[in-house]
Amino acid sequence: MKRNCIRLTALFFGLILTTEGINAQSGKLLVYTTADSTAFRLTATDTVAFHYKGQPLENEVTVFVDPSKTFQSYVGIGGAMTDASAETFYKLPKAAQEEFLHAYFDGNKGIGYTVARTNINSCDFSSDMYTYVQDGDKALNTFSIAHDLKYKIPFIKAAMEVSGGKLNLFASPWSPPSWMKDNKDMLHGGKLLPEYYESWAHYFTKFIKAYAKAGVKVWGITVQNEPMAKQRWESCLFTADEETDFLKNHLGPVMQREGLADKKIIVWDHNRDLIYQRAQTYFKDPVASKYIWGIGFHWYENWSGGTPMYDNLKRVNEAFPDKHLFFTEGCAESFDTAKYYNWALGEKYARNMINDFNNGMVGFTDWNILLDETGGPNHVKNFCFAPIHGDVRTGKLIYTNAYYYIGHFSKFIKVGAKRVISSASRSQLLTTAFKNADGKTVVIVMNQSDIKMPYSLWVNGNAAQVIALPHSIATLIF
Repeated sequence: MKRNCIRLTALFFGLILTTEGINAQSGKLLVYTTADSTAFRLTATDTVAFHYKGQPLENEVTVFVDPSKTFQSYVGIGGAMTDASAETFYKLPKAAQEEFLHAYFDGNKGIGYTVARTNINSCDFSSDMYTYVQDGDKALNTFSIAHDLKYKIPFIKAAMEVSGGKLNLFASPWSPPSWMKDNKDMLHGGKLLPEYYESWAHYFTKFIKAYAKAGVKVWGITVQNEPMAKQRWESCLFTADEETDFLKNHLGPVMQREGLADKKIIVWDHNRDLIYQRAQTYFKDPVASKYIWGIGFHWYENWSGGTPMYDNLKRVNEAFPDKHLFFTEGCAESFDTAKYYNWALGEKYARNMINDFNNGMVGFTDWNILLDETGGPNHVKNFCFAPIHGDVRTGKLIYTNAYYYIGHFSKFIKVGAKRVISSASRSQLLTTAFKNADGKTVVIVMNQSDIKMPYSLWVNGNAAQVIALPHSIATLIF
């Protein structure tokens, strides 16, 4: 198929329409489209009337929506504001910085991100390795976030300002300081030594309070990024029992004693493959469970091939419906500038988001919100894609189609919305739907096939006729 490689930089604001023009008139369906081999990028493409339909025919393609059946509440969508993102941001000219901030965090001109993640201590997407204390300081008397005050904190504060203060930031450690670990190395896995459990728990509270003093409110934390992955970058290993022990006997009580009981604590923060075993271990312990807001997950379990384990989320949701399923990281790996406009980038995001929402996910956090033209910086050369890249040589922003695909969710679904039933009669169409507090229903439909597909959006016996272009995603609002 011919690919239309459109480099959208200065044209950005002309293609994304504000939500102020959404037509709330009864009986009308508004359609916003992003499609391969077209200029459509979150573009208002149609307004369609509903007509009485009754029973659809067997050979018709139909998307059925039932707004009366409600499920989980939507928390939000966002991305990770890492050292790499912050450093790239400040290498861009002021005009590109402003464009970037509004592209992500402005709900009218951009796609309205409401969630962000950042790293505690360095991660692979840092230019250098660092911690916030001097070696051997178990009492944490030398704790200082001076490193983050240069780039990361001003970056986060700028995003919060554009978002109107509606940005829920959570923070994750990749590794404790090397001297707290059995391998004496922040890299290559290793374990937190039990004699430092209490000190490490206080490390979290000092981070949260130091960020608050700097003007950045932390909404939540995850206990450990990818606790089953021994990586060549910052990493630390916890079994489910070890993480449960650290949480219930140290981190949870310390957070409460330090007046931080309102902060959300998220466990696991790794792939879908082992998520049920981890959930069962955490939640069968009533002391640990009372501290846990939710369980975080990533999408990398199919790195060696195979199908993403979406059903594992459903199992956790069925067994522990009072806990929140929250996507904490995912990205397209194997960075290559020749693939900036590979249409599969966005389709991967939407395929995962639709399936995960339908299995109980409440929110989605992309990995790096911004990277440079090399897919970094990254101190171990583990380069990857971001939805937007900043070319620091030219000062221009490069929008991949992943940005637009994510925007079909984040721009139109509002925090607090309830997921409702949306079901397609053909497998080429993937769909999910939410009902906002204002009564509007937002339906996402992705056509992952090579053919144009006319279909009916059917709601309570009435239907609107829509066309799904090849390799497209649409947001439908009524």
